[in-house]
Amino acid sequence: MTNRTFLTHYAFLAITFFASTITITAQLSTKDKKIIEDSKAAKEEFIKADGLMKNLFDNAYAYVILPNVGKGGIGIGGAAGNGAVFQKGSLIGMAKMTQVTIGFQWGGQAYREVIFFETKADLDRFKENRLELSAQASAVAATAGASANVKYKDGVMIFTQAKGGLMYEASIGGQKFKFRTI
Repeated sequence: MTNRTFLTHYAFLAITFFASTITITAQLSTKDKKIIEDSKAAKEEFIKADGLMKNLFDNAYAYVILPNVGKGGIGIGGAAGNGAVFQKGSLIGMAKMTQVTIGFQWGGQAYREVIFFETKADLDRFKENRLELSAQASAVAATAGASANVKYKDGVMIFTQAKGGLMYEASIGGQKFKFRTI
């Protein structure tokens, strides 16, 4: 291959990459960009709280980060949050989580949540909006060393990290998700 041919191929690849980056960026709303920025910051906060989580982020098939989940209730409660979905570290879509709970509960809190997917099939279930986390799905509080012995259950592993507020709760409910490709 001559230098000229090599440079032509290299230039073509660089232009294609640049054009695809512009296309992806142009498709994102200001809200999406903020969620993505917050998701990246949340990832760093999870790793800061438990350095072993870096390994989970590096080795999971995919993950969704919900950087700002709001939760509240008095008897009947709910939670909602938006997040970014990454596959092997690359952004592939956006997610919305909603939750309704019933039982003894009072207060409000803000937290962040990350859900790791073990396989392509697990991610596909999420992308097809077929993932619902029940009351039996246990989230692990992200603290130093918490991720050391955690295992996937039904292809997912969930961590949460409190940001603020106070919530007393003995309730049942489940999380539902909606995925949107970008």
